[in-house]
Amino acid sequence: MLNEQEKIELLRLARSTLEAYLKERRFPRIEPSHARLKENGGAFVTLERFGELRGCIGHLAADKPLSLTVQEMAIEAATGDPRFGAVTEDELPDLEIEISVLADFRKIRDVSEIRIGEHGLIVGDGRRRGLLLPQVAAREGWDVPTFLSATCRKAGLPMDAWRKGGIVIETFTAEVFSEKDLPE
Repeated sequence: MLNEQEKIELLRLARSTLEAYLKERRFPRIEPSHARLKENGGAFVTLERFGELRGCIGHLAADKPLSLTVQEMAIEAATGDPRFGAVTEDELPDLEIEISVLADFRKIRDVSEIRIGEHGLIVGDGRRRGLLLPQVAAREGWDVPTFLSATCRKAGLPMDAWRKGGIVIETFTAEVFSEKDLPE
């Protein structure tokens, strides 16, 4: 678990990275001040503009420092999400950044193990995989079957694939925080 100061630092790091990249096309090398942010970690960065999704990209593997993962995913969310055109410098003031720090990946045997609002899902058939963050199901008011069906759809699988077997279902947790949570 990250403390409040670590969360604030990650959010500010994501914003300053976006500003440097969108204004000057450079990747800023910023050394985090908190040791926990130097530890390896996976994360997603979600960008919203006026309450609407503007980009969301993540890195699952905990194979590089969390601070670097967040910087890279901030840029990818702004420029590499295939659902959207690249974020422009003019949009920066209207963006809200949300970070999801990932943990506890686990294959499950029974869908009754899934907890809405606590677990994110990864569903795959060996060739295709789909992932939805824990906050998605909670925000949408989904039950477990709807969450599974939506994750299958994201993987490009039939929505009922999770019922038929041959599908690997993994859960994970995420610590989610955003700029709207920052103290004024």
